[in-house]
Amino acid sequence: MAEAARILIVEDERDTADMLAAYFVSQGYQVMQAAWAQDALEKVAETLPDLILLDIRLPDMDGYEVCRRLRQQRRTQDTPIIFLTEKRERMDKLQGLELGAVDYITKPFDIQELRLRVRNALRRASFETLTDPVTALPAESLIHERLSVLLRKHGWGLLCVGVTDVEGFGEAYGFVARDDALRAVALILANVSQESGGDEAFVGQTGQAEFMIITDQDHVRDLRDKLAARLTQCIGYFYPLKEERKRTPSGRRPDIKIILGAISERNGPFADIDALLDCARSARRAIN
Repeated sequence: MAEAARILIVEDERDTADMLAAYFVSQGYQVMQAAWAQDALEKVAETLPDLILLDIRLPDMDGYEVCRRLRQQRRTQDTPIIFLTEKRERMDKLQGLELGAVDYITKPFDIQELRLRVRNALRRASFETLTDPVTALPAESLIHERLSVLLRKHGWGLLCVGVTDVEGFGEAYGFVARDDALRAVALILANVSQESGGDEAFVGQTGQAEFMIITDQDHVRDLRDKLAARLTQCIGYFYPLKEERKRTPSGRRPDIKIILGAISERNGPFADIDALLDCARSARRAIN
């Protein structure tokens, strides 16, 4: 029997927090509670929740900052966060969504509506563990399945592709432009792999701005060269048209670069998947 999903409720109003906790326990969820932002961050560090209900107005730190810190950590970057708030302004909602919240509920709320939104967010998160939510490429769990098979095979090739300064790009141009740039990279990788990667080329995404292509050692170097040429040609179009190169809030100009590396079975043997990935990442070099 599957373990019940774990919800963290971060709410400083005791009556509201206790009501939410009692309700979601009655619905079969495991529930943790925190009244302070720092307490919430410590609880998440100890036990990873499946979903977080996060009030924006907290005594020690606002919910936006809590969300920002969680999104900066690999462990919690994809944990669904639903904001609970009395703020109703459109810009407040956009700020929360831009930080990566999956939903935004204003108080007072309908508890049945909240229950359905929690259920739907958990279902989406369950699906998105298999694919990246931005590019729809196979994500880490599916990639590891492929790499496990790869370690037992002969004649394989592997390309590791990274995009630098994605966060700075997002700070300057917004999350929509950032996601568009990542989708463009994913599309180029898929198209070039289909053209030049052999019949069984596989494209996946190992992180927000990290991609991997599994092919064979006869195609890996040609594929690397063609990708380098195509990405170098297209990278200027990632920046919004008719707009000067903006600066991040810290005053730095974002500068996206593509780093690309290729390895094959000849670079081994590899003891495990981590050793293979470390070798592939260390082989990457900037191409632009």
